[in-house]
Amino acid sequence: MSDVRSSVMGGSYSRPADTSARIQFRRALTLTAMTLLMPGSAQLVSGNKRIGRVAIRVWLGFLAVGAVLLFTSLTSRQGLLSIMLDTRLLMVGRWVLIAGAIAWVALIVDAWRLGRPLELRRKHRLWMTGLNGALCFVTAGTLFFAAHLVAVQASFIDGVFVADTVSEPEDGRYNVLLLGGDSGPDRDGVRPDSLTVASIDRETGRTVLIGMPRNLQNIPFPKGSVMDDQFPDGFNCEGCYLNAINTWANDHASLFGKKRPGLDATMGAVEEVTGLKLNYYAMVNMHGFSKLVNAVGGVRMNVRERTAIGGIGSPIRGWIEPGEKQLTGDQALWYARSRVQNDDFSRMGRQKCVMNAMLQQLSPQRVLLNVEKIATSSKALLTTDIPQQDLDVFVELALKAKTQKVSTVSLVPPAIYTGNPDFEKVRRQIDKAIDKAEGRSSIQGGITKAKLSLPKSGSEAKDPRKANQSSDLGASC
Repeated sequence: MSDVRSSVMGGSYSRPADTSARIQFRRALTLTAMTLLMPGSAQLVSGNKRIGRVAIRVWLGFLAVGAVLLFTSLTSRQGLLSIMLDTRLLMVGRWVLIAGAIAWVALIVDAWRLGRPLELRRKHRLWMTGLNGALCFVTAGTLFFAAHLVAVQASFIDGVFVADTVSEPEDGRYNVLLLGGDSGPDRDGVRPDSLTVASIDRETGRTVLIGMPRNLQNIPFPKGSVMDDQFPDGFNCEGCYLNAINTWANDHASLFGKKRPGLDATMGAVEEVTGLKLNYYAMVNMHGFSKLVNAVGGVRMNVRERTAIGGIGSPIRGWIEPGEKQLTGDQALWYARSRVQNDDFSRMGRQKCVMNAMLQQLSPQRVLLNVEKIATSSKALLTTDIPQQDLDVFVELALKAKTQKVSTVSLVPPAIYTGNPDFEKVRRQIDKAIDKAEGRSSIQGGITKAKLSLPKSGSEAKDPRKANQSSDLGASC
């Protein structure tokens, strides 16, 4: 009879102490899991119910906000960007994340206490202590890191996008002047040796890059402007090229009475040359550019010609050989700016290829993983008058542009003689490029909208200058 009773009571019933220990361990695990999945639920069932109710309501509020953001991302990407780029909301979000991290850790510790660790067996107590410690580290670390990224984002936006004047698109397009500023001990001030107008369709993101040769001469200026008063027949003095306007105006700042006479004069000149109304400018410091490329892990390029590293006021210290290459920041900088053994027009083509590669390769995931490095390098890299109010618009346009072909037109020989340009022909050439990008090819306004030349095969396709005149920049690069 005793054997039968022992058999019936076998397993857990034969050792009540073991059964109790396992039940306590499962209870402690359950309380921890409840706190991880729904903070406050452990307190609601086994602790301070008031704290549990408050924590659950806050958690449900977080879930509701997340649901709203998810719905917004699915229905209005620009609406989501507006929220994510609003520095006031970012700073509120930062402090909410910090408070949430502290509160969550406190609830996990309290759940560990509610699990009665001193009543657990030693190995169970060690397991629970290690598990709760790891959860505290992971949850707090994740939220604190997120709060740090939010602070970096807000600091970058507040530090770079300080303008407050919003400019509306002209004829459905935003026209932004991109300048590559090059300063050094061998020159006075910052001289923009790279000037490109990015004309972007407001609806589709279809972009036309208009390359402006730095040595363009006889530049006209807007009627009634200070530069027009000083140079009524165009910018035709000794050494007066397009890239020298910035320096001349800054050297004669007293004539303008403005904070940025060089940039304003340059933008006025570009508007006269192209016939386009410029909305904004963005000046990139060439040396800061290499830091940005390094921050995102380099840029993949199809190098079309052997290009020197160095050689502009410094010794040549290496070469970038032709072929598919992953360029570092220093290599990308020299590939974009070198004119050793080649000319300005080849350099203009390479600059467009670098811009196109960066546009295509900078995915949101890549930016997110390198946000702090990008923000740090960009503060030294970028100066712009794009206001915070329009930042969401341009991020949206950048995302759209990634899915579109980028067209390009450059004012270079043989079509345009830079020493004595035909500015009417220049404007016609730009009109054709924009109309081609927008799918218009008929005769409008008395001007024939001709097709742009496509990249050719063979040796001609390897010439980077072909990127100066192409309806598909990606194919030319």
